[in-house]
Amino acid sequence: MNQNKILTLGQLKASGYVSRSVKDEIRSNLVKALKENTPRFDGIIGYEDSVIPDTERALLSRHNILFLGLRGQAKTRMARQMVNLLDEYIPVIAGSEINDDPLNPISKHARELVVQLGDDTPIHWLHRSERYGEKLATPDVSVADLIGDIDPIKAANLRLSFADEGVIHYGIIPRSNRGIFVINELPDLQARIQVSLFNILEEGDIQIRGFKLRMPLDILFVFTANPEDYTNRGSIVTPLKDRIESQILTHYPKSLEHSLAITEQEADVLEEQISRVHVSDLVRKLIEQVAFEARNNEYVDKKSGVSARLTISAYENAVSAAERRAIMNSEAHTQVWMGDLAGIIPSLTGKIELVYEGEQEGPFQVAMNLLDKAVRSQFVQYFPNPETMKKRRSTGKESMREEENPYRPITRWFDAGKHLDMPFNTTDKEKEIKLYEVDGLHALVKKYFPKAGTRDTVLLMEFVLHGLAAYSMISKKMTENKIEFKDLIGSMVNLGTTVEDDDDFDSEDN
Repeated sequence: MNQNKILTLGQLKASGYVSRSVKDEIRSNLVKALKENTPRFDGIIGYEDSVIPDTERALLSRHNILFLGLRGQAKTRMARQMVNLLDEYIPVIAGSEINDDPLNPISKHARELVVQLGDDTPIHWLHRSERYGEKLATPDVSVADLIGDIDPIKAANLRLSFADEGVIHYGIIPRSNRGIFVINELPDLQARIQVSLFNILEEGDIQIRGFKLRMPLDILFVFTANPEDYTNRGSIVTPLKDRIESQILTHYPKSLEHSLAITEQEADVLEEQISRVHVSDLVRKLIEQVAFEARNNEYVDKKSGVSARLTISAYENAVSAAERRAIMNSEAHTQVWMGDLAGIIPSLTGKIELVYEGEQEGPFQVAMNLLDKAVRSQFVQYFPNPETMKKRRSTGKESMREEENPYRPITRWFDAGKHLDMPFNTTDKEKEIKLYEVDGLHALVKKYFPKAGTRDTVLLMEFVLHGLAAYSMISKKMTENKIEFKDLIGSMVNLGTTVEDDDDFDSEDN
């Protein structure tokens, strides 16, 4: 239909245009997209077999929808992408505050205009991007904000009685007529405000301060909420929840691959950073693993959730940490080293809610423990499990050969009283020289990754040290400007402990 040529009600009628409700419109366009197998929800990763099919079934059923899930689960993004299922343009009566359908006007202004001008009533074409309304539920939201109120100033200026429909100031919901309206964090809306939505959902009309007005609105409602039993801020009143036909449960990425794809898609990294800083697959996986560890950690509040924004921010900080070091050292190129991951701590402490025990431990220490757990989990994907070596020693197999314990040359080097200091701001070349000082470290990496290039080899060498520390085979201490690696016994002696005090320690000579 040529919108540029249809500018009046008479021309619209002559074109054969047929009005349909917004839910029928979305359903029709979704059916077409399914038949043609065209994308419906771009950039939504990990929901292909769960949330997206549930959402499409709800839209085909012409249901209002409640997305129920923890923070950072793309609930609002799903709602916003439904706009793409609307017709590109629809006709509305020019000047209408509530997007009146020219063939079925419902506001006083539109009805009177049609009576006055007839087929000459001017038509305006509304793009689908303008047919979306969104409101974050907060305790101060009022019925007037959402639905509307009587405007005494308008009544005075127009010299109208308060009984006249023309004195109404419409809220954001009527102004979203013939479109999609989203209320985010629905439980935060006061119960009395939630009650005001009953008639809109059930009957499709509005009531304003007892005003005798029936206005059948045409809206697809989408609500988002955290599970109501997971929050102390409020809940969804039962009658309102009963009126929302489809409740769809969202979730965090179920696999590391999905999590990696989300971070790669969402991370805001500049081209100059990309050209200067290389980020290996190992580092990417470690950052994602931190979120998986946090979601299962006893110190982290599971009811609050761990947003996907955590790994996005952490990735950006890791790149910036490497970039800062390279700039200070006048290096044109570098990579994100294991030591640079200390720079992601601020991204963790600001995005995880701790239980009481976690608060006692302290957010910084919890974040460090999560990073160590991530290293521990990923280490066994690259190298033999150090726990196996410990179990062999505990069963009395004292004559374990070096080929059976590939870490023996490394731990022996530290057992001889040697230590390795890795300053955060050291150059790549200096770091490489320091890592080659440790006996057996390069040989171990080459044994398991013989085809690795120089850059990856050195990173894996550093990774081995962090992995052995995570498995308590050597000690690691992080200060403000460096990371120190030492033997485990010497470190415990310096702390005033003995071997017998540490239940997790297994001596190599035991």
